[in-house]
Amino acid sequence: MTRMTKATEVTGDLSPGVIPRSPIAKTRLFFKLHWHRGAPGQATPDWVLNFCYSMWLAAFAFKLVGSSWDMSWHFMWLRDDLAPPHLINTVGTVIIMVLVAIHSYTGMGADRRSLRLMQIGLVVFLIAAPLDVINHRVNGLDLTAWSPSHMMLYIGTGIMQAGVIMGWLKYAKPGRLRTGVLIGLWAFFLENTFFPNGQQEYGILGLRAWERGTPEAEPELLNFAANQIGHPVDRVAVEYFTMPIDDWVYPLWGIGVMALIFALARHTTGFRWAGTTVAAAYLAYRLVMWPLLLGMGFPVSVVPFYLLAVGLAVDLAFRIGRGHPMLTAGAGALLVTAFGYGMLWVQSQFRPWILGDAHTESAPPVAYWTAAVCLVGVGVLWAAAGPGTRAMNSVLEKRRARAA
Repeated sequence: MTRMTKATEVTGDLSPGVIPRSPIAKTRLFFKLHWHRGAPGQATPDWVLNFCYSMWLAAFAFKLVGSSWDMSWHFMWLRDDLAPPHLINTVGTVIIMVLVAIHSYTGMGADRRSLRLMQIGLVVFLIAAPLDVINHRVNGLDLTAWSPSHMMLYIGTGIMQAGVIMGWLKYAKPGRLRTGVLIGLWAFFLENTFFPNGQQEYGILGLRAWERGTPEAEPELLNFAANQIGHPVDRVAVEYFTMPIDDWVYPLWGIGVMALIFALARHTTGFRWAGTTVAAAYLAYRLVMWPLLLGMGFPVSVVPFYLLAVGLAVDLAFRIGRGHPMLTAGAGALLVTAFGYGMLWVQSQFRPWILGDAHTESAPPVAYWTAAVCLVGVGVLWAAAGPGTRAMNSVLEKRRARAA
């Protein structure tokens, strides 16, 4: 064996022809060449970086499918800890645990800040999972997606995803691959943040199904929900577990908060249509899952088509602003509110326009007075984002200088 070959094996700086295609073979090669302890920020060969973050995408995909099926599952049956959706989600969690362990031990593919976010997010998620089980054991049915234990699951996942986005931003080379992976990561981040709104999207169809005499929920679930409030199985009991969230929550979360995510995606990728692309990617997934769930006999939800208008509004605001923060903030507030609420209203009319008096809906109930709150909130938060980011970076730079 030549001295050059030995050096290649040690550094892992392999030519493309030497890198195996099989994920299992790549994993073996990685552990052979790089399984040694290192501080965060270790030099990472391109093939290791790409393989590692492709596994992050795979892990988030497992969690995405599992959580989507889980939401539908619980509008049909009572909770089951070993339900297939939970097992699929667990596969993604196990992959994440392995990835965080690798980043932590080798120091490759993540700097200190991104690694801390990955670790903290995983810890929050692992604490939330048993708490959620205990919550269901003590309190029984907890279908609302906005409960504290459920929120901890989303928050933990979101913190992990933020760490992965930061790590990829720091180490990936500029180009189409970097942008494409960022778009995918932001689409996962969007789905995780938007997920609680599924309560209303599944709930309104579940309520209408009961009203027309074809309930989606099994009798056991209906009886359980009714018993929790000491009620017979009637509309009040069904509405108790299908639509427990106030009508003002859905539009503020779905338009105002999602607009902030689209803006972050646009800012970090530099891609002029990032918001629209992230929205389209998420909607494409929802449109694939919809017939799959229906074909398996599970409840389906309304699809938030209005998100495409919100993403487009964000992209147009950045083009109008042309690097002027206050102009971008003003344009963003106006366009996001007009496009988002306008398209949500149009979507809500699909049922009467297309289906007439059919006993179903094309959007959840919406409190349109929240448009004023969204207008002010988006404008203020966007305007504050620039100074806030600069102040935070200044603090971090001072800390790094003191540490040095």
